[in-house]
Amino acid sequence: MRNNKKRNYMDLLIVTNTIHYRMEKTLYGYGPYTREIDIWADLFNKVVIAAPLRNQAPPADCIPFTRHNISLVPQMETGGLRYRDKLLQILALPRLLWNLSWAMSKVEAIHIRCPGNLGLLGVILAPLFSQYYIAKYAGQWDGFRKEPIFTCLQRFILGSWWWRKGLVTVYGDWPHQPRQIIPFFTSMMTAEQVQHGTVVAKNKSLTFPVEILFAGRLAPSKGVDILLRSLKILMNQGFAFRLSLVGDGPERINLLKLTQELGITGHVHFMGAVPYNEVMCWYEKSHILVLPSFHSEGWPKVLAEAMCHGVVCVGTDHGLVPWLLQNRGVVVRVADVEALANGLRGILQDVEGYKNLSQQASAWAHGYSLEKLKESLGNLFEKHWGYQLPVVNSNLPHSKKLR
Repeated sequence: MRNNKKRNYMDLLIVTNTIHYRMEKTLYGYGPYTREIDIWADLFNKVVIAAPLRNQAPPADCIPFTRHNISLVPQMETGGLRYRDKLLQILALPRLLWNLSWAMSKVEAIHIRCPGNLGLLGVILAPLFSQYYIAKYAGQWDGFRKEPIFTCLQRFILGSWWWRKGLVTVYGDWPHQPRQIIPFFTSMMTAEQVQHGTVVAKNKSLTFPVEILFAGRLAPSKGVDILLRSLKILMNQGFAFRLSLVGDGPERINLLKLTQELGITGHVHFMGAVPYNEVMCWYEKSHILVLPSFHSEGWPKVLAEAMCHGVVCVGTDHGLVPWLLQNRGVVVRVADVEALANGLRGILQDVEGYKNLSQQASAWAHGYSLEKLKESLGNLFEKHWGYQLPVVNSNLPHSKKLR
């Protein structure tokens, strides 16, 4: 797979389903994603993103891109669960294929972000347009129950002969995989943030009322209702807590109603979507983070970020979560209210054990930073593509204007 021809100049196309926003000529994206793409932009002469674009104010959890060499080629926004949505996707297929093919023909390297509707088209097209192509599979590489068929198809193609000359970064080290599959990681925290989190962790101790945090999208798959029901059990047993839900989504109204029905309204606070830097403050003040998801989280960044700050994390037994929390967190069965309540109670009843888990978590997590991600990606391209990275001063923020 190694390409011995040395290159020091490449333009990169990124194909993603992530929705982008344009306001006053500035391009925005979901915070963690945007910070990662800024790192990719430091590694290439120019980055062109093929993705859906909305000309409107971005949500609170979005931030502007900060590199001057990023531009965007708008793609049709498709998707949905209704039959009407599926029919529109089929009708839009020729236009989607044409737009992606045109964009791929203008660059030297291609990066496909999967799974997603555009990701599926991207993994089919990329080998036809370049010898330098890489995919990031951000889902659960070993699959999960009731996984969408098109997600399975993307994973199949990436592991097949069609992608044999490309690269695929996946979360975790999976046995018996073809050579293009490369275990990798991701990060959203800078080295400075990691260092600050490590300092915070040294002073972290369990106090009451205990501060419990959920950070993420309020969607059915996140299992926040399981968390609320488990906290009702703890309240009945006399434990003092405050739960902060940082994030927004379609389940917000249902969760508000459930909170009222359970009689725990005074203990639960809906904070809504907040900017990424504010999430760091929530890690700093919290004792426990709970991620009760029903299925794949890929590489759950909130776990690594919270652990860096000494927050003891509780997650469910699927994907990479058991590995991430091994000897440094608590793992419980999916969708099991009693198991989650028992796991939380075990933490609250063992102050010394909490301190030990907190320190183990922080020690493990401080190795993951944006700077480390950039270094690892650069080494990957050098090894497999013979690509000499351009000289880019990433310490200087650039204002991003769409052309």
